[in-house]
Amino acid sequence: MSEVERPVSSPCVNICALDEQDICTGCQRSVAEISRWGRMDNDERRQVLRLCHERALASGMIVGL
Repeated sequence: MSEVERPVSSPCVNICALDEQDICTGCQRSVAEISRWGRMDNDERRQVLRLCHERALASGMIVGL
């Protein structure tokens, strides 16, 4: 029997406010990504996390190395 993969955790940081593009200023997810998170598989969740990271870099929220 194979081991079941644990679900990728939500990036929610409980700072829930949308910017002008409907991106959460706390976690950097779109409204659609937030609403679909519970139905996504781990591969989809990892892709969303990559997009969140890219958005945070583009907005200056985090600084790349």
